[in-house]
Amino acid sequence: MNTIGQSIPRVDALSKVTGQAKFPADINLPGQAHMKVLFANRPHARVLEIDASKARSRPGVLAVITAEDVPVNEYGHIEDDQPVLCGPKSTKPDGDVVRFIGEHVALVVAETPEAAAQALEFIDVIYEDLPVINCMEEALKPGAPLIHEGKKANIQCEYKIMRGDISEGFDQAVHIVEEEYRTPIQEHAYLQTEAGVGYVDDEGVVTVIAAGQMAHHDQEQICHVLDLPLEDVRVIYPAIGGAFGGREDVSVQIILALAAKYLHEQDIDRPVKIVWDRRESIIGHHKRHEYHIMAKWGVNAAGKLVAAEMNLLQNAGAYASSSSYVLSNAALMCTGSYLISNVKVRARSVYTNNIPGGAFRGFGGPQAAFVAECQMNHLAEVIDMDPIELRLENVLKDGDPLSVGTPLPAPVPMESVIQVSKKESEWQQQSREYQSAVRGTKADEAGSKRRGRGFACAFKNVGFSFGAPEACGARIEIRGETFIDEVWLFHAAADVGQGAHTALTQMTAEAISVAIEKVKLVPSDTAKTLNSGSVSASRMTFMAGNAIRGAAEKALEKWRSGKRPAVGEFVYKPPETTALDKDDGHCLPCFAYGYVAAVVDLEVDITTGLIRVLSVTCVDELGRAINPIQVEGQIEGGVVQGLGYALWEDFKAKDGIPQTTEFSTYLVPTSKDIPRDIHSVITETADELGPWGARGVGEMPFLPIAPAVVAAVHDALGIWFNEFPLTPVRVMSSINEHSTEV
Repeated sequence: MNTIGQSIPRVDALSKVTGQAKFPADINLPGQAHMKVLFANRPHARVLEIDASKARSRPGVLAVITAEDVPVNEYGHIEDDQPVLCGPKSTKPDGDVVRFIGEHVALVVAETPEAAAQALEFIDVIYEDLPVINCMEEALKPGAPLIHEGKKANIQCEYKIMRGDISEGFDQAVHIVEEEYRTPIQEHAYLQTEAGVGYVDDEGVVTVIAAGQMAHHDQEQICHVLDLPLEDVRVIYPAIGGAFGGREDVSVQIILALAAKYLHEQDIDRPVKIVWDRRESIIGHHKRHEYHIMAKWGVNAAGKLVAAEMNLLQNAGAYASSSSYVLSNAALMCTGSYLISNVKVRARSVYTNNIPGGAFRGFGGPQAAFVAECQMNHLAEVIDMDPIELRLENVLKDGDPLSVGTPLPAPVPMESVIQVSKKESEWQQQSREYQSAVRGTKADEAGSKRRGRGFACAFKNVGFSFGAPEACGARIEIRGETFIDEVWLFHAAADVGQGAHTALTQMTAEAISVAIEKVKLVPSDTAKTLNSGSVSASRMTFMAGNAIRGAAEKALEKWRSGKRPAVGEFVYKPPETTALDKDDGHCLPCFAYGYVAAVVDLEVDITTGLIRVLSVTCVDELGRAINPIQVEGQIEGGVVQGLGYALWEDFKAKDGIPQTTEFSTYLVPTSKDIPRDIHSVITETADELGPWGARGVGEMPFLPIAPAVVAAVHDALGIWFNEFPLTPVRVMSSINEHSTEV
């Protein structure tokens, strides 16, 4: 049966459009109680005292839980650096210190959400305010207060990459472009806020039903906090309303488990439910990292890049989250998809008293691509060369070493992706004369609108990389007697809206050679599925496909030998990668990559500063499209989310306190903001390791959008922007500053 490459309808489509699919907030269990969180609502302070006596006596209150009730009061995505609840008598040293506004201080469990919310107001907390470190530069000053006591400085991690001789490289340069860039914080803005239900089942197993991206990792963190073995904790994912990396860190999972266990120990066996509102969601989960990047690039007379020096500062916020993973990606990708003989990169992640930075679609890639592609567009203008031709002159090819000294795994189709983008967008030769002719072209009778076009490209790793252990397990059960009646796939991959469960079903049908209707999926339940790892880093199709093929082979072997049912289990492990060397960064960073290029056409109203995107051509190289229509959806979603990042999403904070905590103040793209034409182009150059040649696509379309938008605005106005979002206020300010040139 040929299912790979077919645009099969999503397996969850009917349940979602009819409202039958249950998201965490939709789940209600008999006798459930309700929980609310007392957030610190201050960026840096020590909790001196908590008096919950009045709250405990409120009508309907079942429990008030504080730090002293947490068995092991620490958790974290890559290191256990954050207290579950901040307060005195914590098992974690310095667990009484609040380090950002969204810290949890206490939990109230009550008969109703209203009773729980009212009881929060009767918890008396005495704080000792501590100095607030708001920005990275302040955190790095000599003598700055330490956000984490015991550390020598406010640095979460640091990487260096050295290749060639940077001084000699700049000596060879005929033209040098030196710029300073800033990329903003971005909110994930998923439709479904954090919610879930926790309970202790009849076997004494603490069970949590909530949304996440890696069920087994959630299970491990709950076990650590509650000091329980793995078999005593179960995590189940229902339908998930978006994630984009925002659900890699736990949010409500641990506190649901903690509350359910606490009630159980008080002989109160009732489920506990929680649903965050939008403000709680925004202050309570991590964000895309803010970056401050200094870039200096040089090119010779032939248009060859000869040197690139980069200094990256990443705002980690209050805790580590996944900052080290994100920073290593940014350090690798900040020199773009180009062969550069002489490279010097210094990358540092800096603690501040802001909401932690963490994984978000492309983790580190979008910030790095913005700088690399802006540098290329600057250089193209300086040397009077078409931006696409400059890239084709320097693009990495098979065997070319990255900045870390090792090549991308062959084949490397970046050149063909650029060529396809040029063809599909009908790109014209962008000489300086052409730019001058187009710039200022009137797009309306009033003459207030200027049109422009911009290009950018990027590559993106598949998988966590840099030595992180990678594995993905699958279990397949073939049922029937003489003929195969059903094929059951047990797999932990979360479907966060991207269609993962449909792709898993298709790959299983292909691997067993049955009609897709015979495949049944049991997803995301730690009691029934093997560990799949995270649905992030564009890894799940690649990893799950290989795991499914291995499990199918084992199950078919047993089927042919007469076993009924025939069960096969397989854990796929890709080739090992290596971490950045601490001295020069030399490493084998990843086992697979995807490639992308985009052309953006837009118009700018010079009287209002409003930007309207007319069309986007986005070319994505993903090896093999398992389900082409789902891939198109991923591309369109990535483009629109990238436009939000570039144009509208302006996250504001003052002294560590967010000012944009609702969708009335934090603006995301709506249907009216979507371009009339998003031209999604899929190219397929099979990856030798990928299942059926597949690479991955989830993050790639996001990466080139912001730099392509900036290039298009420059084409329209003749003005460069080194930071964004390009809000009307920012655009008009720059237009007024350059009024004689526009």
